[in-house]
Amino acid sequence: MDLNYNDEENNFREEVRQFIRDDVPQALRDKVTAHKPLTKAEMESFHSALNARGWLAQSWPEEYGGCNWNAVQKHIFEEECAAAGCPRIIPFGVNMLGPVLLKFGDEAQRRHFLPRILDGTDWWCQGYSEPGAGSDLASLKTRAVRDGNHYVVNGQKTWTTLGQHADWIFCLVRTSTEGKPQSGISFLLIDMKTPGIEVRPIKLLDGTAEVNEVFFDNVIVPPENLVGEENMGWTYAKFLLTHERTGIAGVGFAMNNLDHLKTIAAAQIKNGKPLLEDPLFAARIANVEIDLEAMKTTNLRVVAAAGDSAPGAESSMLKIKGTDIRQELNDLLRRALGPAAVPYVEEYFQDSFDDELPVPDYAMPIASHHFNERKISIYGGSNEIQRGIISKMILGL
Repeated sequence: MDLNYNDEENNFREEVRQFIRDDVPQALRDKVTAHKPLTKAEMESFHSALNARGWLAQSWPEEYGGCNWNAVQKHIFEEECAAAGCPRIIPFGVNMLGPVLLKFGDEAQRRHFLPRILDGTDWWCQGYSEPGAGSDLASLKTRAVRDGNHYVVNGQKTWTTLGQHADWIFCLVRTSTEGKPQSGISFLLIDMKTPGIEVRPIKLLDGTAEVNEVFFDNVIVPPENLVGEENMGWTYAKFLLTHERTGIAGVGFAMNNLDHLKTIAAAQIKNGKPLLEDPLFAARIANVEIDLEAMKTTNLRVVAAAGDSAPGAESSMLKIKGTDIRQELNDLLRRALGPAAVPYVEEYFQDSFDDELPVPDYAMPIASHHFNERKISIYGGSNEIQRGIISKMILGL
């Protein structure tokens, strides 16, 4: 089963393919396909190519440099980029902060920060989670105290993805302890070069440091960096998370992984036949493919219905199902490769590696990728939290 596209949509698909051929180097796409870590410059180069084409801010209004694509265009772009091995768009500035500023920021903030997101002047990271406030985000303790003509921020954030590259961080901070925990949170924009900020990398199992701890020690923030109203940050945070959760569904990545799984399963032999012909394994592939097709249609419907606004609690449904599908695909890839998925040669993930591999090159990143993507059902609000949102907001329980 697949979607039916009209001539205009098919022409747009070809336009995306031509852009990839012309503007996204094959060497970069090969690196992404091999799940090798990208440098900041490589990630920025993809953003720059998209911005030059006017395609970076796909949901922003044209007035602010966006292209205001519809749901089908976004889907086609994501599908083609994933299939070709393009880098992902780093979401923190474009797809998280941008929509918040467009809806809740003042005009001065929009005119200053939005162009700098597009041209790469500012790289943003997200300051939400804390050591004692992950899924229970409303219990955060990082404080921002108003002192004359500025805020003084003290506290700690953790799991700050790509924070080592960031110029700015959008931060949830506590500005009041009165009333419900959610009612005393504000949304601050903080320059990472401000004295008193320390970034410490968290080394992962594969030796990389994708995430970080960020410490704030009497960090001075001007009041014009407050987004919206003081103590209303929880509202803005929830709005941002609906954008994040829709993106986490990762339809394009899942479609690409499914194709990769079928290719590997067709090449692996079990009892003298391709693994793809094994009834039990073929049934698991069929189940996940059916789920993916259903989610693809649902994702399009939800995004189209939202229009220029953020999706509602439906984004929690997409987040749960999307991450379940992606993790099932990763597990099936690992199972299809069997012992070949076990070897881990850290040097393989460096550009200079040219030694003989103990297993086929396509097997090298599978185990690392499988374990790294265990996190996708946790970040953006764990799937358990999402089920609570669905039961309350959609089912009324």
